[in-house]
Amino acid sequence: MTENHFISSSVVRKWILENLEADSIEQKLKSQGFGDETIAAYLKEFVKQKIKRKQSNGFIVTGIGSVLGFISCVLTLTNPVPELFHVVLYGLTSVAILLIMFGLYLIFE
Repeated sequence: MTENHFISSSVVRKWILENLEADSIEQKLKSQGFGDETIAAYLKEFVKQKIKRKQSNGFIVTGIGSVLGFISCVLTLTNPVPELFHVVLYGLTSVAILLIMFGLYLIFE
């Protein structure tokens, strides 16, 4: 027998904002009288949305790092302030690479 599972995405988003773990969500749903299939569907949606949110943050961080790297490249090539050449070349580029790598970590984790 197949049950229709209506998964409330607003409830799942609320759990994510509260930083709940899967075990506590499972216990909460069991105490509310949900069946095993419904609990499994809710947990699957919870994990799916949590990963989606982490990947979204990863794309944002990677984009910021890319823009910062482009700015660093342009400032290094044009060299508008010669005293800041090494700060831009090594400092700003290093920060951009770190942001890109952290964003990629969030995306592919």
